[in-house]
Amino acid sequence: MPKAQCVEKALEFDDLELARELFGPQDANLAAVAQKTGVRVESRGNRVLLRGEDSEMVAFAANALIQMYDHLRAGNRLFPDDVDCALGILGREPSANIKDVFDGEVFVVTPRKRITPRTLTQRDYLQAIRENDMTFGIGPAGTGKTYLAVAMAVGSLVRKEVKRIILTRPAVEAGEKLGFLPGDLVEKIDPYLRPLYDALHDLYDFGKVQEMMEQGIIEIAPLAFMRGRTLNDAFIILDEAQNTTPEQMKMFLTRLGFGSRAVVTGDVTQIDLPGHAESGLINATRCLADVEGISFVHFHDGDVIRHPLVGRIVQAYERHKKSEKEKRR
Repeated sequence: MPKAQCVEKALEFDDLELARELFGPQDANLAAVAQKTGVRVESRGNRVLLRGEDSEMVAFAANALIQMYDHLRAGNRLFPDDVDCALGILGREPSANIKDVFDGEVFVVTPRKRITPRTLTQRDYLQAIRENDMTFGIGPAGTGKTYLAVAMAVGSLVRKEVKRIILTRPAVEAGEKLGFLPGDLVEKIDPYLRPLYDALHDLYDFGKVQEMMEQGIIEIAPLAFMRGRTLNDAFIILDEAQNTTPEQMKMFLTRLGFGSRAVVTGDVTQIDLPGHAESGLINATRCLADVEGISFVHFHDGDVIRHPLVGRIVQAYERHKKSEKEKRR
């Protein structure tokens, strides 16, 4: 079999200091590009040489480096997770301009943070929440569905667009029975709601969150507590919606009152409902697809924002799993 031809592409950057920042400490950013693409990357001064047997991957690596350099030249910083983000965006949409994400508008200003989208899908999601009374964010964990929804809720509260925030989740048992957990009902349910607390505390001062919860400005409660209510002037978030039944989903969606906005998030690959019960989230995507005022935004694996080490851990497990399958053949 003839040996595959090696493709080479040389890049030269006009600013040595920016080139060093692009390459990262000990060329860490270049190593990330090489690891992601399988392209060999060599640097000298302000120059980079890309070598690989796949011409498309060589072009992809070159495009990523050029766009990240343009980002630096515009006066911005480049962090390790920015490199992963850029590679993820271009991997899914090769024609994308990462400037549209990195230099995008600030969608939310909370007392502790300024929130900008990190992927094109996140940008579409934030735009959908802003423009629609009801938005569904559907996709895998780590894509920012819940965090961004909570951030938008906090921003709406700060701007006095709503009077309160209501965060809810179905308390579906996944492996451990509620009855076996210590404490009263509230203490039993609290672990299911913890991710919502975490997002709030990251955006707001801890003491302020507690104060607003005592005043009823922020309410975090299991889905069952929503029945029979009409929620006016509120930003309402239903998290882990894949674990609702169609009846529960309909109950929640019809709680929406005047001056309110709702966001529903979930991952249809992580359904913990017992038996063969139908997911209310899947049912809703079919029933409400053409309803005016409702937007559906679908996230993908490429939208997952992880610490670089987490990404390497996931890849290691995948390699091990593949190796074990091959051994059993």
